[in-house]
Amino acid sequence: MTRSRRIVGSGAATIATIADEVGVSLTTVSKVLNGRSDVAPETRARVEASLERNRYRRRVKRQPAAVSQIDLVFHEVDSGWATEIIHGVDAVAEAAKVDVVLSQLGGSHRPPQRWLDGVLLRQPLGVLLVLCNLTEPQSQQLQRRSIPFVVIDTDSATSASVPTVGSNNYNGGLLATRHLLELGHRRIACISGPDDMLCSRARTAGFRSAHDEAGIPVEPDLVRYGMFAAHAGHQHGMELLSRPDRPTAIFAGSDMQALGVLRAARQLGLSVPTDLSVIGYDNLPVAAWVGPALTTINQPLRDMAGTAAQMLLDLARGATLPTSRIDLVTELVVRESTAPPPG
Repeated sequence: MTRSRRIVGSGAATIATIADEVGVSLTTVSKVLNGRSDVAPETRARVEASLERNRYRRRVKRQPAAVSQIDLVFHEVDSGWATEIIHGVDAVAEAAKVDVVLSQLGGSHRPPQRWLDGVLLRQPLGVLLVLCNLTEPQSQQLQRRSIPFVVIDTDSATSASVPTVGSNNYNGGLLATRHLLELGHRRIACISGPDDMLCSRARTAGFRSAHDEAGIPVEPDLVRYGMFAAHAGHQHGMELLSRPDRPTAIFAGSDMQALGVLRAARQLGLSVPTDLSVIGYDNLPVAAWVGPALTTINQPLRDMAGTAAQMLLDLARGATLPTSRIDLVTELVVRESTAPPPG
């Protein structure tokens, strides 16, 4: 077996020094750098370890703009929410004459290695990750190839060094709940997203803070977590509204969840907003067209996506970002689905 040996020197690491340290050919190191699959796993691991140890960074000459592209990766593409993100990215990419490669992870928040291998082969200008993030080894692999990445609406707390664009989810939950409390509601339920996602927890924290401000306790059983989908809103809505002590208002963590709640209310013979107030989150186009028109929290999805895309293109050009974290403002949009409680 060929043993790895550290090459001590004052210059920056090159493919030649990596090959010499590991005891492999230049071609093998090049294959690892380009994500080729025809390298033995043990050899790949040794080369990757040497690349990291020597802080190797590829000196990349980007392709002409006519063939440049960025990768847009969703944890899942299943609603109008994703469509808004795509529109925001596409507007910036089209203006920069950059193509967009779209992929989705089937609900997972961490991409598999085969996805990363494809990215390394394509050598895009950069990667946009939506509600998902990379493992540390995956981040290092992209950094070594000088492929920047930006996270949109992260699923969890990110390192300060990871460029991230989101919105003020805490403030959104606070504004939604304040609105319902100011209308006179005292039994308010909250249906948030998955409890392992940062945005879900932040919106719920805002919900709780609004109650604390008003000196009104939150009943634990009225706080639910589920997918940001209509079927989850419907399921939780049926359970909450079938109780003898049902809530008089429901704050849903997404407009899609709110649509599920509206359906549950109709099936149980409840009128919105006479018997029940419902408020959503996102301000998707459909929110203005359902009956009754949905009161919601405007999350500037297109602006978030466009800001992230521009940050990525700036990084690809070698620019230094003035800040690594941007949270855009959330706002209350009052329509027809909220009113004072009955009686």
